[in-house]
This record gives sequence, C-alpha cells and structure tokens, in this order.
Amino acid sequence: MTAEQSLIVTETDLERLRHVIDHHGGGRMAEVAELLEAELSRARVVASEAVPADVVTMNSTVVFEDEQTGERRQVTLVYPRDARSDDGRISVLAPVGSALIGLSVGQTISWPMPGGRTKCLKVVAVPYQPEAAGHYHL
Repeated sequence: MTAEQSLIVTETDLERLRHVIDHHGGGRMAEVAELLEAELSRARVVASEAVPADVVTMNSTVVFEDEQTGERRQVTLVYPRDARSDDGRISVLAPVGSALIGLSVGQTISWPMPGGRTKCLKVVAVPYQPEAAGHYHL
C-alpha cells in the first residue's frame, strides 16, 4: 500500500495528528484515519527545528504529480477544520492529504482512493514549509 521509504514527521504534527485521529476514528473518516495512523506509526519523528525543508509537514504547500495522468496540483495540507478544497486547502484526512504527509521531494507513494482505485503520487516540490520559514506554531 505504501512505499517502503522513510516518512518524516515533526513532534508537534504527530501530537496534533493523534488528536485528529482520535476525534475522527469512529465516524465516516475512520478508514482514512486508520491509514493515517498506520503511516504515522512508521514515520521518523524529529523536532520541528530539525525537519528537512523538502518534507511535507502540516500547513505546507506541496506540488504533487499524479503519475498515471501526469497532472500536477499545488495544495496546502491542513487540519480538517481548515480544509477548503476550492482554495486548494486539502485536509490531512482527505485521501490525497493523508498520502502526502511526511513525504520528501522526489518520493512517490501508492495510496488507496475511494471506489477501490489506487493513485500513485509523487512529491515534486514543497514551495512553503512552516518549519523552514521559522513558523513553528501554525
């Protein structure tokens, strides 16, 4: 299901995402919450100040490519309450959002989508990462 490459997540993101998973674990988002929890369980956890600038963290802007279609999209990865898909603000509990968290530029992941499909997504760029910009408390 996932690529066997290292994911990196900050201590702050991990703590906040555990709250999101706990909050959404029983509802209609339960399946995605479980997938996210599985991803986080294999991630390497680092201090916010130590995360490489090319890693997708919460509130990062990321450019990714759908490897099947070649389509590129730029989105900002946010917590569910801040999601506005028409503004490109994608929830970490959306299938694409949960796939991208913790990946680095150049990494690819195959991720289950609604309807039994799988998408192969590649991180192309991280134009904005809060930690790299010194914004540790977003």
